[in-house]
Amino acid sequence: MDVLDAKIITTVTGLEIYVDLRETSEIRKVCIPTKEDPFYEIQLGIKYFLLRKEKYYDSHRSYFNICMNHDFTRITLKEPETESLFAVKSQNERQATKNLLGEWFIKTSAYKESIKEVIKEVKKENVHTEKDIQDTIETVRFLEKLLKLTSNDIKNASLERSDLLILTTTS
Repeated sequence: MDVLDAKIITTVTGLEIYVDLRETSEIRKVCIPTKEDPFYEIQLGIKYFLLRKEKYYDSHRSYFNICMNHDFTRITLKEPETESLFAVKSQNERQATKNLLGEWFIKTSAYKESIKEVIKEVKKENVHTEKDIQDTIETVRFLEKLLKLTSNDIKNASLERSDLLILTTTS
């Protein structure tokens, strides 16, 4: 029998239970810098169980992005516009979630296996042009950098929201 590594965050909606299993970590997208967007970015999904006060539980998958500048010296955590891991949380709960990412998630087998799997997939892709080769090299370099993230990297990263711009008109 294996003993699972798990973490719990108490929120207003209940207990969020995170487990280190491969199927709980998902990589939705990986982007390398372009002229329009000069940052490396990966969107990660984490599946967790929400245990509500009425003893009811269900599973959820929420997402967050890790962004880095071109020379990997600045790291930013970003919330996606939908299905954010940080959504509907108080400031303390948001901080607890950020701590979970830095002190636990980036050290889990699930996170590392997800990254390594994508590295293998990228290396298997057929490349036809010099640009394809460069893109593959850049993507693998970024993913390998993600495997070396430390708790302090995440702890010191800023957390940015995707705020919606609401326009109002006066009559």
